[in-house]
Amino acid sequence: MKNKLNQIGLDKVKVKELAIELNDLLANYSIFYQNVRGFHWKIKGSNFFELHLKFEELYNDLFIKIDDVAERILTLGHAPEHNFSNYVKKATIKEFSKSFNGNIAVNEILDSFKILLTKQRNILNVANLIGDEGTSALMSDYVREQEKLVWMYAAFLSA
Repeated sequence: MKNKLNQIGLDKVKVKELAIELNDLLANYSIFYQNVRGFHWKIKGSNFFELHLKFEELYNDLFIKIDDVAERILTLGHAPEHNFSNYVKKATIKEFSKSFNGNIAVNEILDSFKILLTKQRNILNVANLIGDEGTSALMSDYVREQEKLVWMYAAFLSA
């Protein structure tokens, strides 16, 4: 039994699937992070000051989450992917290089959150099935925070 468990007492085989899903999430976070950096750098228009600050808050938060997800993968006994070329191939969120109009950027952010929320709920379900409270708690926190951000960004667009 002991050989079937990883260093934190979870089934090695079941954790491997979770690590794959977390690496996919890491790829999507990394692309999203860089997109938001681009929005921050290139935003123009009447809401420049407001959105410039909001985008900076968002990319700073994403930077922390990227590190958290990578460290969770390591905690589970696996290696986090780190090559950006692989992120681009793997991620559902695509690099954004179109217009940097505020409303377009916010819509892109909302679309990215929808992708992340779907992936995080899936990871949450897998983690719950294998008894991985650490990953479950992390994903639950992310879902709660991001649902609120979706509401706030959507409210901005409805003005």
